[in-house]
Amino acid sequence: MDREFGGREKRIHLEKGLLWKIDLRMSILIVIYILNYIDRNNAAAARLKGFEADLGLVDNQFATLLSILYVGYIIMQVPSNMILNWMGKPSIYLPCCMIIWGMISVLTGITTNFTGALLTRFFLGFVEAAFFPGALFLLSKWYTRKELGFRTAILYCGNLISNAFGGLIAAGILSGMQGALGHAAWRWLFYIEGALTMFVAVCAIFILPDFPATTSWLSEEERKLAEWRMAEDASGSADEDASKGESQLRGLVLALTDWKVWFLACMMTAEVVGLSFNAYFRGAALTATLGYNTTVSLLLVAPPWAFAVIVAFVIARHADWTGERAVHISGPLFLGIIGFIIALSTTNTAARYVSFFLMAQAYAGYIVCFAWLSNTLPRPPAKRAVSLAFINAFSQLGNVAGSYVFPSNWGPTYDYSFAICLAMFGTSIIMVVVLRTYLKKENERMDRGERVAGAMETQEEEEELRRTAELEGVSIELVRANRSKWRYLY
Repeated sequence: MDREFGGREKRIHLEKGLLWKIDLRMSILIVIYILNYIDRNNAAAARLKGFEADLGLVDNQFATLLSILYVGYIIMQVPSNMILNWMGKPSIYLPCCMIIWGMISVLTGITTNFTGALLTRFFLGFVEAAFFPGALFLLSKWYTRKELGFRTAILYCGNLISNAFGGLIAAGILSGMQGALGHAAWRWLFYIEGALTMFVAVCAIFILPDFPATTSWLSEEERKLAEWRMAEDASGSADEDASKGESQLRGLVLALTDWKVWFLACMMTAEVVGLSFNAYFRGAALTATLGYNTTVSLLLVAPPWAFAVIVAFVIARHADWTGERAVHISGPLFLGIIGFIIALSTTNTAARYVSFFLMAQAYAGYIVCFAWLSNTLPRPPAKRAVSLAFINAFSQLGNVAGSYVFPSNWGPTYDYSFAICLAMFGTSIIMVVVLRTYLKKENERMDRGERVAGAMETQEEEEELRRTAELEGVSIELVRANRSKWRYLY
């Protein structure tokens, strides 16, 4: 195939240029994710400056506001990714959703009671649901298995960066905007961050790429290389659906009848519950237990998340380099367990702050999980789109439950909360080992020439082989031979 691009050396040069061009445009996803998470979690910071008192919240109403967002978030993810795959225009779809959620965030700032806040939080989650699974699917359309883990880590670092610097932004707004134009500082938090989201969304329309087959600013040679790279990575499987009319429903059926999808969903749900400290960490509820004032508590949020960003980059890069997933997921989760044990066993300020670093870096394992999803559920694209959205949506049940894991009456030590998180990480590690064992056996079955469990039905498989043969200009027999070289990463 290298002859199609003027030989091996020229192909490598063209591929480097293509990746640089795509990486540059994809980088705006990091900014979008930062704003996505800031808009999602700014209620926790607003809580420090009168949010609860001004809205008259009592009992568990604040926890309900946190959890209701994930109801809308869960409902919309699968339909959203099906729409995205059908449209083939993420550069339009994702920014439009972003404009709407920025507007809803602004409206949260004008609410005056629990009902109003509840409605805005529900619809915020409903619209925000489009972004993360959509971004994961977009990345999986452009990057090979050896490239996807690191790019996923870069994307998810937008989440971690929002935790690190969202607190700094909140500290500046909450300390400097109280009473400005007659509005409380927490209202300005929603106004400013929502308006910033809408501005970036407009810019994203002109920056984000679409899918390889629908991106207009690629040359014909670049487009062909982009499509061929994905077919080559799948060892003879074109990254296209058999038919636009039926493929979305077919993808839904294939995803929901694959036990691996449900297993991964449960595994990641356990991880999300274990990571539930994030919402309270970001709003400084945990760092506030160290005994400092509001501003200092918000500033103390940044270092652990900055550390988590560095760990995530290193772990994801090494996972791609080695082609290994399970150890790179389990290792950070195990260190997170050590962090929980430290938090449970001492009230020493320095030791507890160190434990926050260990908790935060556990996100590195969670990030590698997302690359493992695409590696384990690769084809057809309609199935992958639904699988990514369904697993991410299902796992958000962990955030619904996690909203109640850190009730104020369990403070200031939150021993019960940390014990729950520890148990969930332990469960996740066990499930990672089980899945790794299964995938290893599946690879061994393929080595013996046996059919892989969960493979596509013959008719759809034959159609995919035909499209790939046409794309590469080779015989179906050669594509079929290459397809037999597919191996799971575990």
